[in-house]
Amino acid sequence: MTVRVMLISPAMNAALREARFDGGSPLDRSGRESARAAAGAVPATGLVLSGPSGRCRETAEALGLAARTEPALGGWDLGGWAGRRLDEVAAAEPAGVASWLGDPSAAPHGGESLRDLVTRTGAWLDSLGGPDAPGASFLAVAEAAVVRAAVVHGLRLPSEAFWRLDVAPLTLTELSGRSGRWNVGLGRPLTAPPAE
Repeated sequence: MTVRVMLISPAMNAALREARFDGGSPLDRSGRESARAAAGAVPATGLVLSGPSGRCRETAEALGLAARTEPALGGWDLGGWAGRRLDEVAAAEPAGVASWLGDPSAAPHGGESLRDLVTRTGAWLDSLGGPDAPGASFLAVAEAAVVRAAVVHGLRLPSEAFWRLDVAPLTLTELSGRSGRWNVGLGRPLTAPPAE
């Protein structure tokens, strides 16, 4: 069965503006307003999911979605780096950051490696559309790292390609196909249709 998976990256928050490894901070006022404004652009679908972070859940709510929290869509576990700014970590642990950026199996922060993130996200993606699935269409609000990992898995790219993908806030990335064969539509902005 062909499955359609639409992934919406959450709205902006202070951690994203500060290049901070998000430790679960909420949306800021601008992010909430942007998500509310984009609510009319969310495509209709079957099952609606949300990553467990506050940012994902708040974005889903602001978009007017009654989303079920899906633990498999949890953000990248960056262990001891959570809540810290990238520039602070790079100054304090330059070798750790270099290892993290250069080796997909490295987890100098004590959390999840890039390879583990891609594997976890890919396992979730490939589980959709099976005989127990409630439908062939899914929409999920998921952290940008999860969206990037889904694209890497779906296109069978090397894990290092993750670093070459950008996912802006409030964009829709669509995967269609099935386990082992996915097509990807990248980064459509969620903008409300013009008023008539």
